[in-house]
Amino acid sequence: MQQDLDGKVVIITGASSGIGAESARQLARHGCRLTLAARQTDKLEALAAELGSDVLTVRTDVTRRDEVVAMVETTIERFGRVDVMFANAGIYIPGQAIEGDPDSWSNLMKVNIDGVMYCAHAVLEQMKAQGSGDILVSSSISGFVDIEWEPIYSASKHAVTGLVHTLRRQVAPLGLRVGLIAPGATATELWDKTDPDEIAQLTDVEHGFIRAEDVARAVVFMLSQPPHVTIRDLVILPQNQDI
Repeated sequence: MQQDLDGKVVIITGASSGIGAESARQLARHGCRLTLAARQTDKLEALAAELGSDVLTVRTDVTRRDEVVAMVETTIERFGRVDVMFANAGIYIPGQAIEGDPDSWSNLMKVNIDGVMYCAHAVLEQMKAQGSGDILVSSSISGFVDIEWEPIYSASKHAVTGLVHTLRRQVAPLGLRVGLIAPGATATELWDKTDPDEIAQLTDVEHGFIRAEDVARAVVFMLSQPPHVTIRDLVILPQNQDI
């Protein structure tokens, strides 16, 4: 029997586009109360207006711990609790290491790793006190497979995988669940895919990409499992991605 998500309070970082925005849409349809966080407030406000009244927007840079803490505190002030932290914010840098920019790599690590750690830590005391809660992390197939054309990104996602696997075991006795969703190639802005015709070709015809809404349905599936079930890792790939 699946868990009813109606009324659950969900924080989504990186909510201004892609997987974060589509997850917000689908969770709103299930009756969730949402905090949408990102650095681009114009997109957040537009999404909030689309979704309705039980939506809070908070401009948040996940590399700043004080802003992450403030995001969680603002959510608790508005909704009284946090049931789900979906640490979804991330950036992507592919390419040859010899041609790369180490300063850009450092920023990627701050967003993809520090941002996840800050988000997880910021909700642990609240979730411990209520005896329940989900921490869900956006990872990537790159966190399971060493992909040579994106070594820095892959390194960041391997780190996230290790964090999820170990944190889950620490907090399981508290009644908390920790899991990650690991998509393959997804036709979003992260991959510079915005044209609907191109996306349709890549997904529906070539089957080389999946869509943000495909990943969002998997997010809903993970969170809808009964409390005694944890999906630690969910890898979701395009049918025709050779990886």
